[in-house]
Amino acid sequence: MDRELLVEIGCEEMPASWLPGLTAQLAERLGAVLAGVRLETGAPIETFSTPRRLTARVASLAERQEDHEEFVLGPPVSAAFKPDGQPTPAASGFARKHGLDVGALERTRTPKGEYLACRLQHRGRATVDVLGDVMTALLRQLSFPKQMRWDAYLDDGRGALPFGRPIRWLVLMYGGRVVPFVIRRSEGAQGPRVQDVRSGSSTYGHRFLTTSGRAGRVIRFKTFDEYRTKLIENFVILEREERDDRIRRQLEGHARRLGGRVGHQVGGESSLLREVPDLVEYPSVVAGHFAAEFLKLPEEVLTTTMVHHQHFFPVVDDAGRLKPAFLAVVNMEVEKPEVIARNAERVLAARLRDAQFFWEADRRVPLASRVEELSTILFHKGLGDYRAKAERVAALSRWIAAEALGQPGMAAAAEEAGRLVKADLATGMVRELTELQGTMGGVYAREEGLPEAVWRAVYHHYLPVGVEADAPPTCQQLGAGAVTWAAVSLADKIDSVVGMLSAGERPTGSRDPLGIRRQAQGIVRLLADLDTLTGLDARPPLASMVAEARRLLQLSSLDADPGARRVLEGFLIERVRFLMSSRGLEYEEVQAATSDEGWCLSVNVADLVARAEAVREVKTRPEFQGLAEVFRRAKNIVEREAGGPLQPAWRANVERLAEPAEHLLRATLDRVGRDAETAMVAGQPLRALTAFATLRPAVERFFADVRVVVDDAALKTARLSLLAELRDRVLQVADISILAPKAE
Repeated sequence: MDRELLVEIGCEEMPASWLPGLTAQLAERLGAVLAGVRLETGAPIETFSTPRRLTARVASLAERQEDHEEFVLGPPVSAAFKPDGQPTPAASGFARKHGLDVGALERTRTPKGEYLACRLQHRGRATVDVLGDVMTALLRQLSFPKQMRWDAYLDDGRGALPFGRPIRWLVLMYGGRVVPFVIRRSEGAQGPRVQDVRSGSSTYGHRFLTTSGRAGRVIRFKTFDEYRTKLIENFVILEREERDDRIRRQLEGHARRLGGRVGHQVGGESSLLREVPDLVEYPSVVAGHFAAEFLKLPEEVLTTTMVHHQHFFPVVDDAGRLKPAFLAVVNMEVEKPEVIARNAERVLAARLRDAQFFWEADRRVPLASRVEELSTILFHKGLGDYRAKAERVAALSRWIAAEALGQPGMAAAAEEAGRLVKADLATGMVRELTELQGTMGGVYAREEGLPEAVWRAVYHHYLPVGVEADAPPTCQQLGAGAVTWAAVSLADKIDSVVGMLSAGERPTGSRDPLGIRRQAQGIVRLLADLDTLTGLDARPPLASMVAEARRLLQLSSLDADPGARRVLEGFLIERVRFLMSSRGLEYEEVQAATSDEGWCLSVNVADLVARAEAVREVKTRPEFQGLAEVFRRAKNIVEREAGGPLQPAWRANVERLAEPAEHLLRATLDRVGRDAETAMVAGQPLRALTAFATLRPAVERFFADVRVVVDDAALKTARLSLLAELRDRVLQVADISILAPKAE
């Protein structure tokens, strides 16, 4: 009979940002471990989390492992028997090892010859005997953004057990009974209050609240339903969705009583709503107020102080204007909300008074005069200070606006904005509220009366930070500063990416402390959506902007070091591919559009996306599948016989092409090539690929009637040149050989 499995790992409080991922990971890893030990689950794995616990429940888990048959390969037959047919020691030893007679062994053929083998039947062990191994594997496999060493180890021979936070209690129950398991504490850590962590049938309620007895008291239970009920009685809401719903209802109710609604400024409130359910076990909301005089501060300062520093929710009126009030989520049942509100008001008022001081002091000094102070702030040890970076960004912004975007009239504004983008790093406000760097520069520029094209570019220049098509900023937010913003944002990010990579910095799969990957994603997203964000129809290639950034950084060494240049180009191409895959394009579609890394960056990102989308449209058409197959054959022949990329003289030795199939391919390629070229100039890769699909009959006849590799060198060159032209014309749109059916 199947029984219930319940696991709870009780920890010291974990960061809220970890919990969503850990909750999903717990279900995934537990499912994999149970499957690996052949324990069948008769119900889905349910997982839950609070700041102090990770919980998993399987409502129905088999009582025994599944039986299984093991096929064991022994010695080769040639070494297993003597010439007279008697078994050798190798055969006898193999049979004895597995408790069999030599006559019971079977023979099996393998690619290496004929071998002796046997089939062993293994009866599954009882689940309670296996769960200790399951728990060991689960604790070992859970991964965290950061791990701690806390003087603990497991009896599995692998030593220390690092974990996200020290484990304080452990529940491992099957069918209502405790399965023995222990986490050992090292001898040096042992003491009256530090002992081995042993599995049990008890958990702990809220640290400070309880219906009876003392807060955080031990709670005993036998089933998951009883576990969940007793946690509620002790002020722990296990389900995140329930905590989230409780917070939302109370926020809305308090906001209505304050005559407003919960604010959505700076995109912070929505991220805060995602975070706070993982900060608390029993949420309640209290309302507080601050002095109306603080409303004279910029809205960005108020919301950043409330949201990012205090985890308070701003309140706005029906017109979206901030009210002198806030809402705070607390981790308790509130008996005297006025006391909690009063303390929160004191903390917020102190922060706002500091912000008010910095606001008034910073405005006494023009933003432009702060550029000189940037020479005291290091950008990177290999790239100099922020003063030098500001000058590079200014020059690159001017070049991008005038040359890459084709807007020379905006070049001066882009240069001015580029020089100011880092100036707010020298202000007191940004030193206090680092989240506002860039934003405060735009606010100060706006207060000084600088043109909209300048201050909006400064305000938004850190954006975008992701590849999503709907990621901020929007065209409405950019207003008249859209073109200058595009130039400045590209300049700042390209300068950082090119400079950092050339200085030897490399983001890894798990670490990117300098944000190089994030900035590269901002570059490709801006270029992919340039027309939507700015209204421009420009198609600037990334390669030209990278080359100008290298010139300003004085990185001529990259030209002399092909390896360093390949690292830079490969990194940017991978970000382009990441953008494509994030937008729903499949692997082979992305590879077809970006396979030729030699010219990939010379094509605009939006055009690369359009080519991948065109490949998606045509790849399932029967005629296109056939073309992909013959194109792969043509491409392979050229690359094999030419010994590398061929630069053919298209009409070389044309008089040697006398076969009808050669003339047919020549004429068809001329006609289709013109149509495809016209389509590509018009930005219609789908039309170009559709035109190329008509090449298939001519190419198939060419391969049926003509032998390319012949002794006549001139004839061979003429035929290779014809295939090379076919290859290069198609590759200008996409490498469709990737779409050809794989050989069995």
